[in-house]
Amino acid sequence: MVHAFIMVKTAAGKSEDLLSSIRGLEQVVEAHIVAGDYDIISEVDVDEVYDVLHTTSAGIRGLDGVADTKTYISMG
Repeated sequence: MVHAFIMVKTAAGKSEDLLSSIRGLEQVVEAHIVAGDYDIISEVDVDEVYDVLHTTSAGIRGLDGVADTKTYISMG
């Protein structure tokens, strides 16, 4: 099992709408709006590292209003 955190920077005013869309993705187990450099932090649990990349690129980055992402894969 691979556990990862995907930080999401959104366009102005899009965080609330994107939060529900991100939470709706099958691989996402948690997602929260936060204050800081990024607007949303999401957690994913998947079988392979490739699945993290696919969730980021095809899932989250494919949503309208996503400006940038940064992914952190848990090592422990």
